[in-house]
Amino acid sequence: MPRARSGKTTHRRHKAVLELTRGHRGQRHHIYKRAHESMVHALDYSYRHRRERKGDFRRLWIMRINAAARANGLSYSKVIATLKKSNIGVNRKMLAEMAVNKPDDFIKLVTVNSQQSIVNSQEC
Repeated sequence: MPRARSGKTTHRRHKAVLELTRGHRGQRHHIYKRAHESMVHALDYSYRHRRERKGDFRRLWIMRINAAARANGLSYSKVIATLKKSNIGVNRKMLAEMAVNKPDDFIKLVTVNSQQSIVNSQEC
């Protein structure tokens, strides 16, 4: 019985790894052993950073809302508190979008609700 060789399989697997590491520098995309290490780390980083990206965007939205709120004499916490008291279900992403692209609407939304919450708190 002839010896079974895995030449085609190995070659195909190596080609797949080298294809995945096409944009890497130096040996990291030429030599299989280095390319495989580079690929494993790259895939690990991409998996981890897909989860981190969500927090990064949330921090960005909060910064944008805070900047727009402070430009109008309020703080971020007061804006969020007044929106929650008035039962307005606008998320941070949409608030940040309004603050950047439609600042007039953002000001209206925030000031009207802050005045309503002041009136409601004085009545109690």
